[in-house]
Amino acid sequence: MRVVPDVHHLSQATYDRLKAELETLTTHGRTEIARKIQAARELGDLSENGDYHAAKEEQGKMEARIRHLEALLENAEIVESTNSDTVQPGTIVSICYEGDDEPERYLIGSIEERHGDVEVISPGSPLGQALLGASVGDIVEFAAPGGTLKVEVIDIEA
Repeated sequence: MRVVPDVHHLSQATYDRLKAELETLTTHGRTEIARKIQAARELGDLSENGDYHAAKEEQGKMEARIRHLEALLENAEIVESTNSDTVQPGTIVSICYEGDDEPERYLIGSIEERHGDVEVISPGSPLGQALLGASVGDIVEFAAPGGTLKVEVIDIEA
């Protein structure tokens, strides 16, 4: 059975930023880490060499970020924020939970899109799925660990 990867909705600016980060990590980043590991090896006994272990840990974290970026960019779909009457990936939506008076603002998209004080909701999450296609004034329901919740769409911004 073939697993279909999740599509990651990214703005062009975020896609370009992540592509540049990947390029930097796979070139300059890897070279710099190799240099740190080599310098630490020259200090002697590796079993008690803190510099060596720190450099290897940094290398592991960087390689994990590289794999994450490669997967993200491979399955990316560029979305353009347009003035839409419905919630789409890349839009900011204001919602109000049933029983609350204060609306909350969220960006529908990838965590990599985060900017400012706006929290991010993945389009694949239960709330994200419920909101996609909704219009201002719509009340949508979604399954949460504590039961079914209802939210009203208050505003949609590009």
